Amino acid sequence: MSHVRITFTVTEFCLHTGLTRAELTEIIGLGVLEPQGEASEQWQFDDGSLALCLRAQRLRRELELDWPGIAVALTLLDEIERLNSENRQLNQRLLRFTSP
Repeated sequence: MSHVRITFTVTEFCLHTGLTRAELTEIIGLGVLEPQGEASEQWQFDDGSLALCLRAQRLRRELELDWPGIAVALTLLDEIERLNSENRQLNQRLLRFTSP
């Protein structure tokens, strides 16, 4: 099964997210989003970036964080997700050794 890749220009991305171009530039500078393309006129965003941005906006709205706080929160949430995944894998390995 092939994966369809959806990309957005800066204008399209801002329309879908409700961000201003200045806000978008700020969150890119903080490392929350990583666009494809060298210059800001050439930036492209994929559907994963859109989902991440919507998640960041939800955190901003619900927790009333500023963009630097959101960058930290997203980093911590990713780390928690990675650690939970690692924990599940280690538990599965452990069960193989402890099960009769």
